[in-house]
Parts: sequence; C-alpha cells; structure tokens
Amino acid sequence: MTNPISTIAFYLPQFHPIPENDIWWGKGFTEWTNTAKAKPLFKGHEQPHVPADLGFYDLRCAESRQAQASLAKEYGITGFCYYHYWFGGKRLLERPFNEVIDSRQPDMPFCLCWANQTWTGIWHGAPNKILIEQTYPGEADYRAHFDALLPAFSDPRYIRVQGKPLFVVYRPTELPDARAFIRLWTEWAQAAGLPGFYFVGINHNDQWKPQADGFDAAILQKLPPKKPNVTWRHPLLKLGQLRYKHQLTIHQYAAIHPTLTRKEQPDYVEFPCAIPNWDNTPRSRLNGLILQDSTPALFAQHFDACLHNARRLPEGQQIVFIKSWNEWAEGNHLEPDLQYGHAYLEVVKNRLARL
Repeated sequence: MTNPISTIAFYLPQFHPIPENDIWWGKGFTEWTNTAKAKPLFKGHEQPHVPADLGFYDLRCAESRQAQASLAKEYGITGFCYYHYWFGGKRLLERPFNEVIDSRQPDMPFCLCWANQTWTGIWHGAPNKILIEQTYPGEADYRAHFDALLPAFSDPRYIRVQGKPLFVVYRPTELPDARAFIRLWTEWAQAAGLPGFYFVGINHNDQWKPQADGFDAAILQKLPPKKPNVTWRHPLLKLGQLRYKHQLTIHQYAAIHPTLTRKEQPDYVEFPCAIPNWDNTPRSRLNGLILQDSTPALFAQHFDACLHNARRLPEGQQIVFIKSWNEWAEGNHLEPDLQYGHAYLEVVKNRLARL
C-alpha cells in the first residue's frame, strides 16, 4: 500500500442465491430481498435504499464485480475486505470470492475478514432460530481452514501490512484459544513461504485489547447500544413497542458519529472505522437500529475524524476501514443510491485528495 492512508471497505458477498438461504428464507433469497421490500416506519425514514449506478447486481456475474472495483478505485478505495464464512469446515457465500481468486479479476487489492458468528434469524425477526452454528472443532479444522485460504493469501493482490497478509477476525473474543489459533496459522504460513500474518480483531466494546489475545491490531467498530427509545412522537411505533416489546432504537447520526472514534489513541494499534450510515430495519424491522438523518456533510465530519486518528498510527499501518462498501440491508453502503448518488464516495475522494 503506497498511499499515506489506505482505505479498506468491508464487502458483503450475499448478493447471489445459495441453497441454504433458499431453504431458510425462500427460493432466490439474497441481500436484495430485504433491501427492496423495506418500507419507511415513520415520517422522514428513508426506506427503501435503491441502488443507482450498479443496479440490483448478482455477484456471480464477473462484470458486476469489475464494475464495483472500478468505481471503488475511482473514488480512492484502496481495497475490499471480503467477509468470509467458515463453519467447522463448511463455507457459505464463497462463490464470488473464489471466482475473484480463480479468474485473477478484478485487479483490486483485497483481504479477508472471518465473520465468525453463529447465524440466527435475528436479522429477520427470529433471534432464537439458529441457522448454522459457529463452531471451533480444533487443530484439524484450523488446518483445513488455512489450507482452503492459502491460494488467497499467496495472491499478489492480497493486502499486506509489515509484509504480512492482513487477516481480520470479526469476533476475536469468541475464539476458544486465540493464541493457539494465531500460533498454528503463523507456523503453517511460514512453512508455506509466507512471513506469517498481521492479525486484526474487531473491537466492538472499547474493552478488548488485541495484545491480550496475541493480535497485532484492532478495528474500532462501536455502534450505540440497542435500547428501545421510541417516543410518543411516533404514536403507532410507541404503542407497538409497549404491546409487542419491539426493540426499535433510533439515534440521530449527528449526535452519534462523534462517539464512533476515539479522542485519544490507546496503547496499541487500533484502526478507525468509518460508518457512512446505519439502518438495519430492512432485516430486523421493528427490532432494528437506525442512525437517522445521515448526510454526506455529516459523514465528511466523521471521515475527517477517522483520518485524523489514522495519521497517529505508525507508518505503514495508517488505515481507515469503512463499514461498508455494500451492506444494503443494514443501510451502510458507499455504493451509490438514488437519494445521494456518488455524494458519499465524493467525500472519501475529496478528503483523501487533501492529504
């Protein structure tokens, strides 16, 4: 990475049908299913988010993946961090990334984030319904996981920090023995001719310190807590909350975005994470979390704070992560929509041009 500050956007692959989602949610289900059928819950609630330039794409299509990469590069995105799913030997949603590796296209830097969470129906109003459980069977499974990803780690497009492939773990504290996982993967990487890994865990609560579990760095990804706070300003929603115990939580983006970055750098490397917006009601409906009234101008303030914190990091480790490139059903996406077009992308491009 040659720019003073690199920008890596998280990338969701759930824009193509898979047999498991067909069974759980109906034939042909993708992330677009919930995105497109979303409705506003109150006056001023902007739903649905409708894609502009790229349309309702299918990630099995190479042209769609290339169009994403071209747009991202145009606006200064250094690379994508693909969410990767591994459940005790079973992979899900792996096809788009496998095709990126096999075809060697698009020519866009990338890294991986192991989204190590049990899948439940919480996105769709059924939090107690387990779809597939995240398990950690032991060393043999860690080895199979490493071997499955070795072609990616060896790819010249793979993003490296301090010469090492950057690997993100979404829930580092859920690893039963994080140090054993890191030690084994490091040994196998070195045996395969790699220098090891630059391990990064996502810090969701301000308390986790990467060095405690052998990680090299953290990503601060701190959303406000979900506490049902609907007032009588929205009487029908308030009645529903009281009667049905809905957990709908609404915060103003203007009030929240300053809390998404730290004022003081901790005693370890922690990358800031820029969040352009958040509204997961297309998935969670009346149990969702909304950051209301995000605008490109407010996002510019937040992105400036992220760049400020990235500048304080050691040379070669000045990175801003962005959540996300395309999480449409959570309302956090840089990809253009019909409301704002390229405005959020323009913020990224213009702010980076000032460095």
